[in-house]
Amino acid sequence: MSGSALRMIIPLRNLAVGVALLSLSGALIGGCATAAEGRAQNVKVEIAVDGEVISIEVSPNSTVGQAIQQAKISIGQLDRVEPPMSSVIESPLSIRVIRVQEKFEVERVILPFEKKVVRTESLPEQVTLLAQKGQNGEAEITYRILYEDGVEVSRTVVNEPTVLKEPVAEIVMIGIQKPFTTYEIPGRIAYLLGGNAWVIEGNTANRILVVSSGDLDGRVFRLSRDGQWLLFTRREKEEGKINSLWAASLTDLEKPAKMIDLKVANVVHFADWYALPGALRVFFSTVEPRPTAPGWQANNDLISLDFSPNGWVSKWRTLVDTNSGGIYGWWGTTFALEPGGERIGFARPDGVGLVNEGGGFEVLLDLVPYQTGADWAWVPGIAWSPDGQFLYTVNHVGEGGLSSPEGSRSFAVTAISLSTGQPIPLVQQAGMFAYPVPSPLLETGQARRYRIAYLQAILPEQSDVSRYRLMVIDQDGSNRLAVFPAEAESGLEPQIVSWSPSPMEDTGLYALAVIYQGNLYLVDVPEGETEEGRVRQITGDGLVSRVAWSPNQAR
Repeated sequence: MSGSALRMIIPLRNLAVGVALLSLSGALIGGCATAAEGRAQNVKVEIAVDGEVISIEVSPNSTVGQAIQQAKISIGQLDRVEPPMSSVIESPLSIRVIRVQEKFEVERVILPFEKKVVRTESLPEQVTLLAQKGQNGEAEITYRILYEDGVEVSRTVVNEPTVLKEPVAEIVMIGIQKPFTTYEIPGRIAYLLGGNAWVIEGNTANRILVVSSGDLDGRVFRLSRDGQWLLFTRREKEEGKINSLWAASLTDLEKPAKMIDLKVANVVHFADWYALPGALRVFFSTVEPRPTAPGWQANNDLISLDFSPNGWVSKWRTLVDTNSGGIYGWWGTTFALEPGGERIGFARPDGVGLVNEGGGFEVLLDLVPYQTGADWAWVPGIAWSPDGQFLYTVNHVGEGGLSSPEGSRSFAVTAISLSTGQPIPLVQQAGMFAYPVPSPLLETGQARRYRIAYLQAILPEQSDVSRYRLMVIDQDGSNRLAVFPAEAESGLEPQIVSWSPSPMEDTGLYALAVIYQGNLYLVDVPEGETEEGRVRQITGDGLVSRVAWSPNQAR
């Protein structure tokens, strides 16, 4: 190679090296520019949470959730994030974490009572009377309350209101002219109308308001045998009290009745007067209030007390101690005092019999307890014959083919002979609420006899919901007679009817006081089907709920 050629090659080599160096330098410069550019693309994020602001930088295309996680912020189940966690971050962004709290609050609210105006023939024309005091009810409402960052944002009801106390309507009665014919009556009739007690004496036009407190609950409503005293229960507002037991003197109906608080609470099933006229002695049984249905636990006890017209009340005398009351004893036992005697009958879901001298129960009729499938128990009615030789009640009769006899729907009016202890069925398929009631002794020539009034279920197989018809039979179950109402009319609600102490003046027949469609009726009891009795409507308010008829022997 010549010298000139060599000189030519060397510069070219130097040129190649220079180009290579220039290329490397460009690459390094480009790389540095790319790194700088990457750092500039991080996105600044501010997160407002729990009263402070946290600033961070996140890579492009990160989500809000990732930013929250990078900032080490915990998110509760109810918390909200704005914008949503799935949102993509492409530019500087402000994020808000909203702390959400849930709280349940139970609030008691007032249920206002309604006001009713009732026109009544029990008062003189245009005279007004507060027949029943209005009482507000009370309910519990549960709210779900949401708080966002400590500020309430919503309040919603989560269930139906739970009624703790039903409101009691205020009833104002306005007198109108009496639309019904008046009748002479023997003895005294007391009836409960709209929470007040009224008395009729001598003539149905002679109606006297004797207790006007408007709070009688009707669980006890009994005239003494001489008609001079009324025993009744009043509703109580005090917690732990269902009602209280009171007596009112009826010795002078021209003056306001004197009310005596007998200082007895929670009487649901039984209270009555001692059988002898003039004796101010009361027998009663108590329960313990409970918040669950039916609202009490029965003590199944039997207690007596004496009191005087000036308000003195004796200490209690326990005849039957608190006891379990047998099967379904939580519901309660009822009692019946022998007319003019010392014996006491009892009825409870699993038996009927007598209270013995030691305060125990001598069962004369074992009952198959009726399985109601609800929060109440069936207890048969019980009543003494006027001569004290029989107890009348209702027997729950087992039916063939049933796997469980407790479900039988067969009920028979039954007499229990106290001389033999044997039950005698009188009326089959009468219904569970037959409530047999013997009449006073009837003088017929040389014989002394009595009759039995009872209720006959129109639908015996559904006697728990059926209406009833008033029937009368002789004491041996013969001569069955339908008395009231007529077959074409709707039946009676279950109730205990009252016999007149002597025949009615206008017909010479004994009568029964009965409540029909909320009104008081006096219904004659004919001696046979060929004889017609009179049906007398006494009230027209539709508010009568209890009635008692007394001989009123003391004048």
